[in-house]
Amino acid sequence: MSVETFSKPDQRRLLGRFWQSAFEYWRGPSSWRAWFLCALLLVIVVAQLLTQYALNYWNRDFFDALEQKNAAALTGVILKLFPLVGLSVALAVLSVWGRMTAQRQWREFVTTRLIHRWLHGGNFRKLGHFNGNSPQNPEYRIAEDSRVATDAPIDLALSLLSAVLTAATFFGILANVGGAITVAIGDVPVTIPFYLVFGAIAYSTLVTMAVLLMGRRLTDVVQDQIQAEATFRATANFIREAGDGLVVSSGGMAEYRQLWEGLRNVIRQWRILCWQLMRVTLVTNANTIVAPVAGLLLCAPKYLDGAMSLGEVTQAAAAFVVVQGAFNWFVDNFQRMADWRASALRVAALMLAIDELDRAGELTSSESGPAHATVSSSG
Repeated sequence: MSVETFSKPDQRRLLGRFWQSAFEYWRGPSSWRAWFLCALLLVIVVAQLLTQYALNYWNRDFFDALEQKNAAALTGVILKLFPLVGLSVALAVLSVWGRMTAQRQWREFVTTRLIHRWLHGGNFRKLGHFNGNSPQNPEYRIAEDSRVATDAPIDLALSLLSAVLTAATFFGILANVGGAITVAIGDVPVTIPFYLVFGAIAYSTLVTMAVLLMGRRLTDVVQDQIQAEATFRATANFIREAGDGLVVSSGGMAEYRQLWEGLRNVIRQWRILCWQLMRVTLVTNANTIVAPVAGLLLCAPKYLDGAMSLGEVTQAAAAFVVVQGAFNWFVDNFQRMADWRASALRVAALMLAIDELDRAGELTSSESGPAHATVSSSG
């Protein structure tokens, strides 16, 4: 078996080829289903945001009632919680249905077209023999990579939309509750308006830059790891299917050596991926611990001065965490984007290889057509 080295085309060209095919789902005869699901998911995102906004104010009222030791107010606040929880749960369940339905239909569309093109004209036999740059493991690209390539964009788009709307909404809470703070720099008092807003932006920017620095090679590492796993599996499948047809030479079977080399490459790539994820986890885990505390620390001076109630402190701290989470959308989805990019590139490479086979077949047909006509007329 010849396991060729895959020469990666330009990544912009690959991504362009993937989207060229994937976007057909949104433009075809049944595109109304896709757009209906998009509209439904948009409504759900807005409704979830409004529910989260109401829960933030519920949090303030609850702790204010506790601070005032007001049993009647506390009872009223607790009763308001149940419809909010019920609405939040219902929206979450509906969101899962809408999201997974859109993902399932999009994957079916992309994978079906890819399978038809792979089988058409015996293309599945020609890949690997047409040229030395044919992509390896087409069956894995069709089955697994196409799933990741169509699942992730919907999740990422919805979470990004939610993050943008959440940041814009909860900025208002931070601005209204936090207001301005006056700090002394030497003997000069300096007033900082909307200081909680600026604090959230500064903190989020710092975390994002740290993740970019730590995980700058993650996309390439994920792609190499996926390729190593697929090549190892393809070699094992070839040995299993060949069975007794393999002949062991005195120097050892080449396919067996490829299998062991494939295993070593998988372990090597896994070790590299482990180190990359450790670097990213160093930042993300620290952020998970520090972010809630940072909001409380920023509110503490105004609470100690009596300018904030306990409920306002917890409300502002919760809003700080929400805004920081929205700003750190890139941090939270960094690995998911790396996985998607790697899978989309692999699917696109298969698409381009089939494009090349189809063009070669059309060229052969056009060249053989006139010759066939000449022979027929002479007879």
